[in-house]
Amino acid sequence: MNKIAIIVSLLLFGSSFTSGAQTLREKLIAIPSVVSVEDMESTVFTEKYLVTFEHYVDYNDYSYGKFTQRVFVSHVDYDSSTVVVTEGYGAQYGANPRYREEFSRLFNTNLVVVEHRYFLDSTPKEVNWDFLTAEYSARDLHEVVTAMKSIYPKKWIATGISKGGQTVTLYRTFYPDDVDISVPYVAPLCRDVEDGRHEPFIADYCGTPEQRQTIKDFQITALKHKKAIVPLLDSMAKADNLNFNVSIEEVYDYCVLEFPFALWQWGTPVSVIPPKGASDREIFKCLVTIAGPDYFVSWSPTSSFFVQAAKELGYYGYDTKPFKKWLTIKSAKGYLATLFLPQDKEFRFDDTLYKKISSFLKTTDAKMLFIYGQFDPWSAVKIDDPGTDNIKIFIDPEGSHRARIGTFPEETQAEIKAILSRWLYE
Repeated sequence: MNKIAIIVSLLLFGSSFTSGAQTLREKLIAIPSVVSVEDMESTVFTEKYLVTFEHYVDYNDYSYGKFTQRVFVSHVDYDSSTVVVTEGYGAQYGANPRYREEFSRLFNTNLVVVEHRYFLDSTPKEVNWDFLTAEYSARDLHEVVTAMKSIYPKKWIATGISKGGQTVTLYRTFYPDDVDISVPYVAPLCRDVEDGRHEPFIADYCGTPEQRQTIKDFQITALKHKKAIVPLLDSMAKADNLNFNVSIEEVYDYCVLEFPFALWQWGTPVSVIPPKGASDREIFKCLVTIAGPDYFVSWSPTSSFFVQAAKELGYYGYDTKPFKKWLTIKSAKGYLATLFLPQDKEFRFDDTLYKKISSFLKTTDAKMLFIYGQFDPWSAVKIDDPGTDNIKIFIDPEGSHRARIGTFPEETQAEIKAILSRWLYE
């Protein structure tokens, strides 16, 4: 063999060896938009990494620079399908060594968890609210999934819970061909900053008439005992270093107004409500356990959500009429801006996203399976059944915001799994 032939042979052998031996870590760091890869511990996956992507803050004007976005990548096999969790908030839970999303567990898939822009470690250094949009959050996901398909070329499934479920839906709307299957859990679709459908849902539909009356009676009792209980709330707030945009008396009002929503949302039994004649401390304990004042703080790690709600995702209102004579607040109208939003900036709701998603769902043939809880107040704004073959809606009987595939009756679980299995393996 001449010298040239030997060199060519060695080069081919070396190239083949390097390619065949490339690790997942090496594949990840080779992605152009990835700036770091960190080993993570996992008790359920063979490999797990914290992958930091870099994306543009404004995809239409690169002069605003870039920000880094956390992505947790958990590996099963290159020939397996991959679930992408379209988190709507921070994704710190993704670091838990025991964490595994339901679909990934049921079908043994790879798992990619994407933290939402403007939350926790995925927040730009300079916060400009103009770039916290549904369209840009969908673009972030598009960038991550497109890059990761070079590693995981099989089918992709997008899933998420609550606001993460909203993100699944809007991601599919903006990029309908990115994933093969979408599974949004308890995903609302609001049409206004105070949508208006939650209040009658809670007042007239959740639970039984007797349960609804018990809740209303408790709210009235709590308001009648306000003078005695507010000092307890104030002490609690000071001990926990909670800061509010309104007085502690007004915070108390909002805790009482929030009580039925929070109770039904999380599936708390109505039986936890203390009986008539309960002491002030018993009333206080029940109230703050279900609807605590920490929800109404002026700023928290989830406050970016309220900006999104005010701009385009929408939210719910409070019905103050039954309690008006006992309330300190004059009205709950506009409470989002009063309690949660940056006080130096005004936000105007735009229903373009609502219309865009609604139109998409009426015309798409995308494979999407929605899961809701029957008594979850967010089900008041669930998607309408478009009547297409590939969009399936399942409602967990008497279920809450905790509705999952595993919370349904066994017969329904089998039906859901059969649909997803058919979509996954067809």
